[in-house]
Amino acid sequence: MLIYKISAKLAHFDPGGRSMLGGFPANRRRTYRFPFHLPFTLSFGENIKEYEATSIDLNHLGTQITTNAALYPGMRLQLHPENFSGLNEIAAQGEVKWMQAGPHLNRYGISFLEEVKWLVALDKATLSLANRNQYDEHTVSEFVLNSINDGVFSVDRQWRITSFNKAAENLTGWARHEVIGMSCREVFRSSACDNCVLAESIKTGEPIVNRSLFITTAKGKRIPVNINTTPLKDSDGNVVGGVQVFRNVSTVQGRALILDSIADGVFTVNRQWQITSFNRAAEEITGVPASEAIGKPCSDIFQASICGETCAIAHSMCTGKPESNRSITIRGPEGRRVPVSICAAPLVDSEGNIVGGVESIRDLSIITSLRQRLSRYQVGDIISKSPSVRRIFDILPDIARSESNVLILGESGTGKELMAKAIHQQSERRNHPFIAVNCGALPDTLLESELFGYKAGAFTDAKKDRPGRFAAAEKGTLFLDEIGDINPAVQVKLLRVIQSRQYEPLGSSSPVAADVRIVAATNRDLLVLMQEGTFRDDLYYRLNVVKLHIPPLRERREDIPVLVEHIVEKFNRERGKDIGGISDAAMALLMTHNFPGNVRELQNIIEYAFILCQGGMIQPEHLPEPFRPKTEGESQKTSLARPMSMEEAECYIIQQALQRNKWKKMATCRELQISKDTLRRKICQFNIQEPAEAMYLEH
Repeated sequence: MLIYKISAKLAHFDPGGRSMLGGFPANRRRTYRFPFHLPFTLSFGENIKEYEATSIDLNHLGTQITTNAALYPGMRLQLHPENFSGLNEIAAQGEVKWMQAGPHLNRYGISFLEEVKWLVALDKATLSLANRNQYDEHTVSEFVLNSINDGVFSVDRQWRITSFNKAAENLTGWARHEVIGMSCREVFRSSACDNCVLAESIKTGEPIVNRSLFITTAKGKRIPVNINTTPLKDSDGNVVGGVQVFRNVSTVQGRALILDSIADGVFTVNRQWQITSFNRAAEEITGVPASEAIGKPCSDIFQASICGETCAIAHSMCTGKPESNRSITIRGPEGRRVPVSICAAPLVDSEGNIVGGVESIRDLSIITSLRQRLSRYQVGDIISKSPSVRRIFDILPDIARSESNVLILGESGTGKELMAKAIHQQSERRNHPFIAVNCGALPDTLLESELFGYKAGAFTDAKKDRPGRFAAAEKGTLFLDEIGDINPAVQVKLLRVIQSRQYEPLGSSSPVAADVRIVAATNRDLLVLMQEGTFRDDLYYRLNVVKLHIPPLRERREDIPVLVEHIVEKFNRERGKDIGGISDAAMALLMTHNFPGNVRELQNIIEYAFILCQGGMIQPEHLPEPFRPKTEGESQKTSLARPMSMEEAECYIIQQALQRNKWKKMATCRELQISKDTLRRKICQFNIQEPAEAMYLEH
């Protein structure tokens, strides 16, 4: 039988914040989660590798752990604690019963082969306590807490400190009797108190591991620490407080811990290109354990597209200067190619000699995948999965290849200029200028000279010739936005340019040839303007050779999620942030908004949220004031409808798609890009009532 050996420090806490190890009487045993992120060894034959595991919970019959070790159901192993100062260790035989795959670490359920009375033999505690006959749970718990090298403290729901171990005293300079009952904010005075990790853990009810921050000691010294937190729950599952474990990372070992908490892969090499350190993220990106990577040439591990003379770290060590933001591919898990962005810098000793190099690796797989997913809905800078807009996408190449004038209709902010640019970029004129003019932004007296230019002496301030926008757009595309706002005199001149392909600058009697394609746009109803006599019929028909209508965002709500993804990625890239996206609650609020400003308004909303959101997901409280959840009193004062939930928004989108497709199921499935079974299930789930005639339609 194959026996794997896992060594780990395993413990859990009761609601009062006291540590317990397995072995208390059965009627007093409880399992509470506590996130110890500690090392264990996994051995198989002569091959011993170092990993990390987190004990999720523990009792006398089994435990749960998370690890990146490759275990499988049915595997036999041994669990035993390590490095408890003053405690002897005994092993527990176990068998892997189940596994749950995760994005980075897998979770395993371990069943002990026989009931474990004690996972830790507390010999020293037993000797000291036996003489006093004090085998009570609290005393043993205090001994275990004070044997841990990491600082540990617990708080109640009012943030009052309820326990404080010896290591916490040593790290902070505070004595236990001084801090019990004090607010943890008063004690630690951390710059992170405003975004407290322990508060986040208590709020979500889930452990949080490997966060780095600074705390202030009793003497005012700031020290870097790595922290793990967990909520404390009573026997009914109610959160009654929280526990935080913190470790001083100002030591060499601490700096290694910081590297392991960084999301980017980091490794170092010596002058012989041998890897000398390899953090946890590098292990995950490459699929190679640090124990295998260290000592090997970096080219053997990465097999990158630039290994050799163009290697970033080699170039950095040669020049003595950093290299940044180079995009390459490296070999990842199972041999697949992984797109990454790299930065490299030389390592210099105290005498200024280059002794090696360091390189950071950022996995771009998610960004690449997102771009590929968005590309299905993207033409140029326009993104849409709406059937009405995608029908425009389908004919856009044919429109671009023609030389016909184009009239784009749509409300302000729908992306009319982006559509004009897409036409230009797909046309034969793409290597020539694209010139945009907002006709509504210029006074009538300036618009004519802006379009056609003028000669010196044409008017008082005309000291020299000035070419107009038609000249600037020669052989390219001229985009005339808000064409409905131009006055009749300019309309006449514009009509002549379209008819004769010639124009006269102000102050000139000589016509100038114009090789320009015109794309016009407006948010006004030109037919109404024609009836009112403010827009010429002949100009309208000259412009309206190809007419495109971009629907407002409120009529294509299915575009909102994909637009938000695109805008978040854009702002992350431009502002160096790492916002993970938008929460379901915030998205539900956006899905119910009418967006009078259309896509431009949506972009402004996300830009506002980026200012307030410092990390994680955009939440409702990060949105502008009209979107924020109202208090009960405010809700009674407003007549606005309540925001839809995500399910209600999904139901709304499906109903709209069914109506657009006249209740034809297959057409609706093609529009929404879902299967017929999924559509049928959603109709039942949301109790969508079909009209009587729908049953006679061809589905």
